[in-house]
Amino acid sequence: MDIKETLMQDLKYAMKDKDTIRKNTVTMIRSAILQFEKDNLTELDEEGVLDIIAKELKKRRDVLPEYEKSGRDDLIGDIKREIEILLAYLPKQLTMEELEVIVSEAIAETGATSMKDMGKIMATVMPKTKGRADGKMINAIVKEKLS
Repeated sequence: MDIKETLMQDLKYAMKDKDTIRKNTVTMIRSAILQFEKDNLTELDEEGVLDIIAKELKKRRDVLPEYEKSGRDDLIGDIKREIEILLAYLPKQLTMEELEVIVSEAIAETGATSMKDMGKIMATVMPKTKGRADGKMINAIVKEKLS
């Protein structure tokens, strides 16, 4: 079963279980996929759907600190639950240790020595970690290794 079918099944189960957060999250993913397909007149494959889910996950992770700063405790729990739901559709996320190994290999592969080479490293690392790691985390590891 592909991801689109899984999303449809999960939507049905969420509606039966009256799980509002899961229902809203799955609906949001499905609408983002549909919007992309309509805008680009194409049908997304599995990788494209995973990209959409990863973008939605990034949005949630980016907004979470803002809610925490403003003391919106009522929304923080919902956002954390949405993040968990989105992570369930993505491939297993890489650990810090695995990311450090990938970044070290990329540094050796590109011969990078300074922060000026950051673009080369990121261009090498990002395809290897697509959908399995947050770009900010990778960026931080690269900066740490190069400094």
